[in-house]
Amino acid sequence: MLVKFQLLHDEAIVPTYASSGSAGCDLYACLDKDEFSLSPNCRQLVQTGLVAEIPAGYFGMVCSRSGLAKKFGLTVLNAPGIIDCDYRGEIGVILYNGGSDQVVIKNKQRIAQLIIVPYVQAEWIKTDILSETNRGSGGFGSSGI
Repeated sequence: MLVKFQLLHDEAIVPTYASSGSAGCDLYACLDKDEFSLSPNCRQLVQTGLVAEIPAGYFGMVCSRSGLAKKFGLTVLNAPGIIDCDYRGEIGVILYNGGSDQVVIKNKQRIAQLIIVPYVQAEWIKTDILSETNRGSGGFGSSGI
């Protein structure tokens, strides 16, 4: 699959896959300074300098990088973030520091991963009767812990 893109800044980096089997490609910070600190329990929108044309029938799913989450408690706040195929603005990542220490984010650092995923738009049909299931209306925790 081809995804067209533009880089908005000289510092921006094209997303890269770490290995031939990687589902997600790395997104890189494109900062207007060398670095910034993110305090515990704080969030920051981090720009990537990237605009993409995701093909119709697909969306971009922005996910946390496991290493940053494990080592620093740094995650994508609205994970997964969704980039619709008709969005043409700069891709930004809302990073959240859930750790106990300040985290330094550097320019050109890998901050998240992007997975291109197919989707189907549902057609919603109003009805008075829904099919029965064993679960029924059992919600949070209804299947055990």
